[in-house]
Amino acid sequence: MSTLVERVNAELKASMKARDKARTSALRMIRAAFIEEAKLGRGEVDDGRAITILRRIKKQRLDAAAQYAAVGAGDRAAGERAEAAVADEFLPQQADEATTRAWVAELIEELGASSMKDMGRVMGALSQRRGDQLDKAMASRLVREALG
Repeated sequence: MSTLVERVNAELKASMKARDKARTSALRMIRAAFIEEAKLGRGEVDDGRAITILRRIKKQRLDAAAQYAAVGAGDRAAGERAEAAVADEFLPQQADEATTRAWVAELIEELGASSMKDMGRVMGALSQRRGDQLDKAMASRLVREALG
């Protein structure tokens, strides 16, 4: 199986051949972020770091889309959402709320967590076990509800 960086490069070549300007632009932005990360002296970008970069890009694009929408620039907001969608294509699928709620309940019982003081332990164990599948913001909210 190829790495995320290789997949992005292959998709970039395909979008260039298809003359899909919007997709090509988004993929170039992603590729540039990978190259920048590698140049920071951390070596090649592995899948774990690539996922972190893609999540950051997606969040930035969605935040920018919300800001554009707030000032009435709908066309620019749509462009930002399209770029976020391209980044999202390469991210692993995250668990839904019901699944995350079940994981939280299971871990709270397993760890014997009973108060907000235990939130760090629960979140740490949850992140370690479910890593890429976990929406950390949602998980944090659910842990707070369960322990609060």
